[in-house]
Amino acid sequence: MRCTVVGAGVSGLTCAVKLLEAGHEVEVISDKFSPDTVSDVAAAIWYPFLTAPVNRSDPWGITTYSVLQGLARDEPESGVVMRDGREYLREIVALPSWKDDIASFRVLETNEIAQGYVFGWEFRAPVIEMHRYMPWLRSKVESMGGSFRQSFVSDLSEIPGEVVVNCVGLGARELCGDDDIRPVRGQVLYLDQDPGIGHFDQQPETLTYTIPRSDVTVLGGTAQIGDWGLDIREDDNEAILRNAEALWPDLDRSKIVGGDVGLRPSRTEVRLEAEKVEERLVIHNYGHGGAGVTLSWGCADEVAGLVAQS
Repeated sequence: MRCTVVGAGVSGLTCAVKLLEAGHEVEVISDKFSPDTVSDVAAAIWYPFLTAPVNRSDPWGITTYSVLQGLARDEPESGVVMRDGREYLREIVALPSWKDDIASFRVLETNEIAQGYVFGWEFRAPVIEMHRYMPWLRSKVESMGGSFRQSFVSDLSEIPGEVVVNCVGLGARELCGDDDIRPVRGQVLYLDQDPGIGHFDQQPETLTYTIPRSDVTVLGGTAQIGDWGLDIREDDNEAILRNAEALWPDLDRSKIVGGDVGLRPSRTEVRLEAEKVEERLVIHNYGHGGAGVTLSWGCADEVAGLVAQS
């Protein structure tokens, strides 16, 4: 089938790969390409965050974990590496449902828990260096025969192809009239210092993370719902540093080398469903919030399956 993917973020490119693997003809249309997509500024580590429904997002996440783990092992040029991280919590909670499906998971000992927290766990997960991963994804699409066209899409009915895959993220507010999708603003700092392992507080109201990459450590963050601001704010920088220092006391502020802002495309639930628009199949795949990378391969598998069913 002739498939057109609208959107060139991580969800769009991953869908393009899976459709090409299934033998379809694929064109990706977007007004922005890497390095100018929101995916390019994602932190990014595999970790379910701000996503629902759980009964669908958990399987999508586990599928994605498996693919990313394979890339870290077999294709280091993809920019995916496996790193250990520790999640700290202010109350004792049920262990995550995905704990038995990842490479390593254990509950922290009392003396390993950061001050101010009472519970936590250590886990091993893929860290995805998006400045390397996004070009790698695009090159994979191109090597498999996929094509790209830069254009702003204002009407899905005008898109060519037998199947349209809608991966426009926040653009769905206008393109689909979907008021349920809204930005969750994320600001980060880059630090030329390695914490050894990642440190995380993934609760939206106290969101804090230190994600070590091969080039820098990403410090975050913010989760400001409904905030469209793209300017770096000094008060947010200070809050990020103060919170990160609580988890990582050895952080050296003199080694800050930059920062960035991105808008996560959040929705009450991820929209992954098919519908007929003027007798043509349109598959919507957007609203992944802060877990676009985490759910990407699982969602792309489902998209390819919906195309096959058609």
